[in-house]
Amino acid sequence: MNLDPITFAVIKNALDSIVDEVAYTVIRTARSEIVKDVMDYSAAICDREGRMIAQAKTIALHLGAVPEAMQSMLARYRDDLAPGDAIIVNDPYEGGMHLPDIFMFVPFFHGESLEGFCVVICHHTDVGGRVPGSNASDSTEIFQEGLRIPVVKLYQAGQINDMLARIIAINVRVPDRVLGDLRAQYAACHVGVKELGKLFDHHGAPLCRTYLTELLDYAERLTREEIRGWPKGTFTFTDHIDDDGLGSGAIPIKVAITVHDDRLTVDYTGSAPQVRAAINSTRSYTNSCTYLSVRCALKGDVPNNAGVFRCIEVIVPEGSVLNPHMPGAVAARALTGYRVFDAMLGALAQIVPDRIPAAGEGGNTVVCLSGSNPDRTPFIIVDMICGAWGGRPHADGIEAITNASQNLSNTPIETMEAQHPVRVEAYELVADSCGAGKWRGGLGIRRSYRVLAEDTFLQLRADRMKFAPYGLAGGDSATLAQNLLTENGATEQLASKIGRWLKKGALVTHVQPGGGGFGPPRERDPEHVRNDVWNGKISSVFARDRHGVVVDDGGTAVDLVATQKLRDAHVAPR
Repeated sequence: MNLDPITFAVIKNALDSIVDEVAYTVIRTARSEIVKDVMDYSAAICDREGRMIAQAKTIALHLGAVPEAMQSMLARYRDDLAPGDAIIVNDPYEGGMHLPDIFMFVPFFHGESLEGFCVVICHHTDVGGRVPGSNASDSTEIFQEGLRIPVVKLYQAGQINDMLARIIAINVRVPDRVLGDLRAQYAACHVGVKELGKLFDHHGAPLCRTYLTELLDYAERLTREEIRGWPKGTFTFTDHIDDDGLGSGAIPIKVAITVHDDRLTVDYTGSAPQVRAAINSTRSYTNSCTYLSVRCALKGDVPNNAGVFRCIEVIVPEGSVLNPHMPGAVAARALTGYRVFDAMLGALAQIVPDRIPAAGEGGNTVVCLSGSNPDRTPFIIVDMICGAWGGRPHADGIEAITNASQNLSNTPIETMEAQHPVRVEAYELVADSCGAGKWRGGLGIRRSYRVLAEDTFLQLRADRMKFAPYGLAGGDSATLAQNLLTENGATEQLASKIGRWLKKGALVTHVQPGGGGFGPPRERDPEHVRNDVWNGKISSVFARDRHGVVVDDGGTAVDLVATQKLRDAHVAPR
C-alpha cells in the first residue's frame, strides 16, 4: 500500500506520547513507594489483536511478557469486553510473571468497535503469602507466595467488582496501598483510552488500523535488515547465579544465539534445571529478557513493539530454571532474569562487539524490611538497590544508575525514613569496586539500614557474591557483593539470600559489586586514571596494580616516567 510517511510518523509519535502519558499518570496517582518512587511498573498499548504497538519508558523487562498475558486474557474475554472493563491477572502459570506484578488490560472502543488495549503492570507492595512483600526467595512452591489472581474482571462497565476487591483486601497486609495502586492503574489506562479516542477521531479507525499494522511490519523490517549484517553462526555464553539459597550450588544460565540470514534463534538448552527456591523464571519472563537483550543490540531507531519479537525464536527447556513446571516458586524470578540478560549480552558481544558493555552489577538487590509500627499497623519496605553499568566500548560505566534491563530508581532516603521505622546510615559509592579496563566499570553502592522497630523481619535477595560481573575485550571483572549484619557491636557476613528476624538497633549493610571493565586496563589513559584517584573512585594502589599508572594519593599528578617503566615491564617479551 502507498502509505504517507508524514502520517505514519505522526501516528507513531502520537502513540509514544500517549503511552508515556499513561506512565506519568501512574506516578501521579499511585499510593506505594515501590511504584511512585522506585518506579517498578510498566505501560503499553496493544492493537485490537493484542499485539504490542507502543511501550512507555518504564520497566523494559516487563514488556516482553505482555504478549503471553494478553493471549491469556483474550482467550477468556475476547467476546465479552465492553467500555469501562478492566481485566487483571498475576498468575505466573496463566501469563503472569510473579504474583506482586499485576497486569491490567483496559479495552479501547471507537464507537462500537474494539480497537485496542491500554496495559499497565505494577509491582504491588504485598499480595499476601507467607512473608510480607510476597517476594521471598526461599519459598518452595507458588502456593506460599500469595494470592493468585486468574484472568478476571476487576471493573465491569466502569464499576468495580466488589467481591474481588474484598477478596484482595482481606488477603494482603496493606490493602489501602494495593487497592490504591490498582485504582491508579485503572485511571492511567483510561487516560490512554481517552487519548486514543482523539487519535482515532482525527484519522478515522480504518486508517489508524492500517498504520498500526504498518508500525509492526516496519519494526520487523528494520530488525531483519540489521540482522542480515551480523556475522552468521552460533555464539554461546554461560553465566551463573551463586545459588538458590537452599543448597543448590551454582546455577548456570547457558545461551546459544544462532544468527540466520535475517532472524535469530536463542536456545537456553543446558541451563540449570528448575530449583526448589523461588528464583525460577516463568517462560514469559525469559522471553521478555531475551527480546530486551536483542533490542539493546539494535540501533535506536527501531520502534519498540512486537514487530521485533517476530524475528526471534526462543527455545527454553521445560522444567528448567527458565521455564518451571507448576507449582514451582517464582517470586524472586527477577534475579534469574538479570542473569539471562548478562548471558545474552555476553553472547551478543561476540556478534556486535562495538555495541555491548561489560556486565553491570548483576541486577538490583532487594532489601525487604517489615514489621509493626507502635500503633500495631504493619509496615513493609521493599527497597531495590540499583547500582552500576559495566565499561562500554567507548566510555566508562555509569554508577548509581538502574541496571540496563530496568528503569528503576533508588528509593529516596527521606521518603523511606519519613514513612517507616528505619534510618539509612550509608548510601555511598564504594571505591575500587569497579572492574579495571581501558574503560572502567561503574562503582558499586553501599547502603545501610538501621532498624528502629522492636522486631523486624529481613528478607535479602542478592547475588554476585561468588561470580563477579565479567569484563569484556580484556577488561577485568568487578568486585564481589557482600551482605553484612551488625548487632551488639559484632559484624557477621550473611548469605546472598536470607530471611531472619532482627532486633531494634541492628544494622543491615549491602555492598553491591561494580561493573566489569572493557578493554585492557593498561591501555587506559593515565589522565583518566589520575582523575579517578582525585575523585576518590579508585585508590593510588588500584591505579598502580590494575592500570600500571603511578599517581600520588591525592590524584594531583601522574609520574609519567615511572608509569611508562611500569607498563613496559608488564608487557610480555615476544
